Amino acid sequence: MKRKKLFIKLICGALCAITTFTLSGCFVFEREGYPVSITSIEKTATDGLVDTYTIYYSDGSTTTFEVTNGSNGEDGKDGVDGKDGEDGSVSICSIQKTATSGLVDTYTIYYSDDSTSTFTVTNGEDGEDVTAMDLYETYKQVYHDDSMTYAEFLSLYLTDGGEKDDSQVIGECLLSVAKVYCEFTELNEDTDETNDTKPAVYTGASVIYQMDETYTYFLTNYHVVYDKKAVGEKISQTIYCYLYGSEGGPSKKTATDGSVYVEYGDYAIACEYIGGAVQYDIAIIRAKTEDVKAINSDVKPIQFAQEYYVGQSAIAIGNPNSDGISVTEGIVSVDNEYIELNIDGTKRSYRSIRMDTAIYGGNSGGGLFNSKGELIGIANAGNVTDQNINFAVPLQIVENVASNIMYHYADGDDSTNGVYKITLGVGVKGQNSKYEYDKTSGYGRIREEVLVGIVNSGSISEAMGLQVGDILKAIVIDGERLELDRYFRIGDY
Repeated sequence: MKRKKLFIKLICGALCAITTFTLSGCFVFEREGYPVSITSIEKTATDGLVDTYTIYYSDGSTTTFEVTNGSNGEDGKDGVDGKDGEDGSVSICSIQKTATSGLVDTYTIYYSDDSTSTFTVTNGEDGEDVTAMDLYETYKQVYHDDSMTYAEFLSLYLTDGGEKDDSQVIGECLLSVAKVYCEFTELNEDTDETNDTKPAVYTGASVIYQMDETYTYFLTNYHVVYDKKAVGEKISQTIYCYLYGSEGGPSKKTATDGSVYVEYGDYAIACEYIGGAVQYDIAIIRAKTEDVKAINSDVKPIQFAQEYYVGQSAIAIGNPNSDGISVTEGIVSVDNEYIELNIDGTKRSYRSIRMDTAIYGGNSGGGLFNSKGELIGIANAGNVTDQNINFAVPLQIVENVASNIMYHYADGDDSTNGVYKITLGVGVKGQNSKYEYDKTSGYGRIREEVLVGIVNSGSISEAMGLQVGDILKAIVIDGERLELDRYFRIGDY
């Protein structure tokens, strides 16, 4: 059977350059401890109608909470001897996080008789907040109720002040996006003069990555800020962004001497390039925070998702065809796919999310969000023959590459700029791959064994003792244990 060939295009007019990789650091394959978690919940005291329960944690600490039971019924009326009633049937109406102090979260249980009780959860210093699943397991142990499903527990008891619909989620995301224009100098192909040049402006989109008192950092695609046809500097030295709702845009003007220049308008925010990598099609630009807040003081950085799944909503926000920031929505179609892009004259393979969300020229660098408004990728490419096949740089690559860029930009070494990647000298592949569905979360994922196929002589992997045929279970980086459930995770980490 012939394999259908996909012709992939970048969804922006600008292209990119090579970043040099060097060796740095080392990986350790070993097991380390997990963050603090709940190990058991037991009834430890009773005083009248009040039962006290103790939560035991994996680090040896404990917390308690109380449950007040209903009182006995009254005697019957009109001289008829009434019988003692059974304990009142007091039920839980909802459980909500009501306070946070440092690492301690306080949860309030609301009962059907209008009474309340509270319990606290102390998070590990490097651990995560208590999850809905933790509360579900607590409920089952306290009330000895295994009949209620996790989905029923969520719908009946947990509230966050009301579910947000897509429009509310998108509305909040619009506080974290901007369109980008990059100016370059190119040869004027409309004349025969060898050295005649003209300004060329390419457009894309971005999301706010970080903010501090001095600078606001935007994430975008590398190919948005780079132009291989540029005369002189290939990275744009003239970059402007426009926040949603205050968009404006550039316009070309002709000076009295006949030369052409670009005017950007009152809403333009001047930016500068601080680093990027063609190998991942990710770049970071920054603007002065005072300039950003002068346009809109309510803007805020994006929040990264923990993971993404096939079937999840995939909301793209970008600047299609330079017509202004707009929103399209679809789903994640494929969680991992490799596509070939020719960005700077060299063909490279890029790990990507495939989605059916519509994107066009100018969406490059724009955020791809889930239904909670969390970032799951950066849109960067589309299929030229099928609008329902489009691509984004995945969450894990975006987050790790951005962190890498920021680290080397601020490390005090002017010779380091961009992304630097460890070369392990190991080749891996997946085997025994299968799809696993988790009914408690409602999502499934593909899992596979990560098999070592090649160990290069003189490499870090050889020095660590890895051998062909080994199965890699996890990787430990700076004390953090990261599961290897797909072969490409090593590259992501």
